[in-house]
Amino acid sequence: MADEAPRKIKANFWRRLVQILFLALFLFLFRKTDYGGTDEIPYAVNVFFRFDPLAAAASILAGKTIIGLMLPALALVLATVVLGRFFCGWVCPMGTLLDGARKVIPARKTGPAGRYRTLKYYLLAIVLTSALFGLQLVGYLDPFSILTRGLALTADPALHHSVTSIFEALYKGGPGWLTDISEPVYKALVNTLLPYKGGVFHLGVTAGLILIVVFALERIERRFWCRNLCPLGAMLGLVARFGLLKWYPGKACDKKCMKCAEVCRMGAIDDEGRISPEACNLCLDCVDECDKKIIGFKFKRVKPKPAPLGISRRGFVGSLAAGAVLPALPAVSAASSGTSHLLIRPPGSLPEKEFLARCLRCGECMKVCIKNALQPSVFQAGLEGVFTPAVVPRIGYCEYNCTLCGQVCPTGAITRLAGPEKKLVVIGRAAFDPSICVPYARGIPCFVCEEMCPLPDKAIQLKSETIKGPDGTEMEIERPYVLDHLCIGCGTCEHVCPVEGPAGVRVSREGESRSEEF
Repeated sequence: MADEAPRKIKANFWRRLVQILFLALFLFLFRKTDYGGTDEIPYAVNVFFRFDPLAAAASILAGKTIIGLMLPALALVLATVVLGRFFCGWVCPMGTLLDGARKVIPARKTGPAGRYRTLKYYLLAIVLTSALFGLQLVGYLDPFSILTRGLALTADPALHHSVTSIFEALYKGGPGWLTDISEPVYKALVNTLLPYKGGVFHLGVTAGLILIVVFALERIERRFWCRNLCPLGAMLGLVARFGLLKWYPGKACDKKCMKCAEVCRMGAIDDEGRISPEACNLCLDCVDECDKKIIGFKFKRVKPKPAPLGISRRGFVGSLAAGAVLPALPAVSAASSGTSHLLIRPPGSLPEKEFLARCLRCGECMKVCIKNALQPSVFQAGLEGVFTPAVVPRIGYCEYNCTLCGQVCPTGAITRLAGPEKKLVVIGRAAFDPSICVPYARGIPCFVCEEMCPLPDKAIQLKSETIKGPDGTEMEIERPYVLDHLCIGCGTCEHVCPVEGPAGVRVSREGESRSEEF
């Protein structure tokens, strides 16, 4: 018993400490993915994505080009060759949160992995094969994309709204002494915890539900997502099968005990005492719980008989076939969507095909957008465009002096632009609808759009026209019009239009400078 405490500290304590530190780093960078008063983010807020080999492989395959921003992912692959699938047990913020949810969502089943454990390999094959044929699916299954998107589109707005509502209620209805206390607290929260804006997002509920489902699956089996569904875990697991750090039981191991198999959070140890190196995430629970203290990990050439991988030839071939066929589906849906002319991409976006191939659907650009202009697409670009960012002027407009979205994009789907360069990028063009615009439709003076146009030379100007008033007499009125050669499609005019419902001026992707397709 005297030796037990030091071994627990050596194993579990350090792993948990490292997990907490990496989770804190992830949350810190997530919070810094925001407007901080200047048009510059001094932190590498997308670093977790850049070390993601699944995102790197899928983006490179889909885009048919080497993406320099994603090359750090090779470092994680090399580390996995040495240490095994350590990333999932020591670094991954999703895994850490799932471990932390154990007491809230207790698993019905623990012990060896069940019948679903091979699903992640089939999903990995589908993701990579689809990418090779031009369809990017990684954003829907990558743990970083799921977690970041859920936090950005759902948790952040909910946090901002709830906290702000509480303090507004205190400010309006509370006694003066309480307000004196609450105001400094609120300012401290604004400077540390709360996002710059609350924001509203299309598909915000959907993004949140996807994240909730990942946690709800814990009820079925501990680390169900990591064991059975995560394609990033599958990729790292396949590399870890050839890892140099080997798990081994001591010679005195009693195969009748199997306490190690019972406590393994990943189900990596089967009933025969064999370990699946591709499943083991080095959590070290087995080391701590072994009564004889004879389980360990070594770099020696120990060769414990590994458990079989369990992938069927039929399932693998079927996954490859599915990955090859799936790209045909969004091609059909995109052709019939009928609303693509209103799909305005962020400034700096690559041509549409390359953009869809690189975009991870992570929500980073939407989170950082100052005016809440960037929204996740629904079906404007067909099935393959779901969750990709698009400017929706009626909700928000593209701030003239802002370049933040290009700074946070981890794959370069939105290229980083300098301020002067960004101001020249055309993302669309405004046009007036005479049947809605007030000066045209009702003969009532209105020049809000012209007044708010951010361009120095004003892309919207006014012209004086003579019309007949309601009583039949002639009257002079100024009507707005667009100078196409100046308009960059920022959407400010559509956003500020005072007309209820559809605006009297609409921005479409006509004239965008990123490609010659439109």
